[in-house]
Order: sequence, then structure tokens, then C-alpha cells
Amino acid sequence: MVAVGTIIWLSSDLMFFAALFAAYYTIRDVSSTLWANDTSHLNLLFAAINTTVLVLSSFTCQWGVFKAEQGKVARTGKIWQVNTWGLREWFILTYLMGAYFVAGQATEYASLIHEHITIPNDAYGTVFYLTTGFHGMHVTLGLVAFLLMLGRTYITKKFTHEQAVSAIAVSYYWHFVDVVWIGLFATIYLIK
Repeated sequence: MVAVGTIIWLSSDLMFFAALFAAYYTIRDVSSTLWANDTSHLNLLFAAINTTVLVLSSFTCQWGVFKAEQGKVARTGKIWQVNTWGLREWFILTYLMGAYFVAGQATEYASLIHEHITIPNDAYGTVFYLTTGFHGMHVTLGLVAFLLMLGRTYITKKFTHEQAVSAIAVSYYWHFVDVVWIGLFATIYLIK
């Protein structure tokens, strides 16, 4: 039920992001000269690196799920022996990668604000911060979910099937956030 509920919830969240994409394209269509000026301030290389880290975090998250399905919570070898890692290590790495992404977004925001691209300044700033900000909020909620999941692994004495299902539900959410970002990255940074 948890996995099905997560999928239903993510479907409704998808509609929310669809509305943000629609707003972005609509405002872009009526303000094309504004887009030409303001998109020149975006740092494509920085955003591409940040995107790569987020996309790779989906793989680390999935490796954690594989370990959860095997009932392997913690590593059985040394920390540098990646093949002995369990759910915890993979989810901690995923958490760090997600935190890196959020810090990268904050850095980009600071740079754009310095260039006078802000929400009240013009339509581009408004739609840029709304779309990326709501995504950033979703990433942050995903980081909280990782912390809660990790906390459960330290509190419980025995890792059960229900906890593995929770790890799977967290991974669904994380993969969703990553796929949405790929769409946002293509829309905001690549499509001119």
C-alpha cells in the first residue's frame, strides 16, 4: 500500500509540475526578448555539473534499495570497500549528493540575484525561481525522507520487509524528483 500510495501522490505532484512547465512556456512565449537577455546569465556548465550529481544520486539511491531488498542494512567490510556497502551507506551517499545539489542551487540563486534576476524584477525571474524553487523544495523534502529512513535503520533492532518497502517508496520519490529536474534543466538551460 505504501508504494501504491506514493505512486498516486507522485502522479498528483506531476500535475503540479506540469502546470509550472505550462506557465514557464506561456510566459516565455509572450516575453521572448526578456528570455534572450536573462538566460545569458545562466551558467550552463555549473548547472550541468549540478544536474549530473543529482542524476547520479538516483543510481546510488537504487543501489541502496537493492541492499534493502536483500535485508542488508549496513556495510560488512571497510568503508572504502563499496561492494560491501548496505542501505545506510548508499542512502548516506545519496543524501550528500542531494545536499550538494541544493547547495549548488543556492549558489546559483546568489549569482543570479547579484545580476538583478529576482522574482519581483521581471517575469523571467518569477518563473525561474518558482519552477526551480519548488523543485528545490521537493529535493529538500527528499533529503528529510532519507534522514527519516536512515534514522529508522538505526532505531530498529531488526530490518523488516516493511522497512524495505519504505526505502522503495523513498526511492520512487527521489527518482521522480530527478526526472522532473531533467525536464527543468532541458527547458531552462538547453532550449533557447
